[in-house]
Amino acid sequence: MLEARLALEPEECHVTVSSAGTAAWDGTPASEGAYLVALERDLDLSTHRARMLTSHLVSEADLVLTMSEAHAHRVADLGGAEKVHTLHRFVSNDVEGGGVSDPYGGEVEVYRATADELEALIDGVATRLVREGTS
Repeated sequence: MLEARLALEPEECHVTVSSAGTAAWDGTPASEGAYLVALERDLDLSTHRARMLTSHLVSEADLVLTMSEAHAHRVADLGGAEKVHTLHRFVSNDVEGGGVSDPYGGEVEVYRATADELEALIDGVATRLVREGTS
């Protein structure tokens, strides 16, 4: 979602976007709910495969954004304490930050609600990245 949103920016934004999970099984395709909701939003997850977050991935990243505080703590445990933020905290600079609920295993409506929340947050992330000159 972030990669697609950054592509809409009028200024070229040189950001590499990747994804990894704190409880992901390497090689697992997107869940059915995620796949269907992505299709509704013109995003194709047919080739998406999960991968586990590792200390190597964390060390290679300049910035790590997470859906929840629990995910942020895992990033910190892997050596990324100085580069991790929850999406809410990154967008609002709120120390408490809040979290995005994981829809995994829920009904498609739960996936839609999560996607709506993520779209709003990702818009804020893209705005901040462009404003701070990541290009």
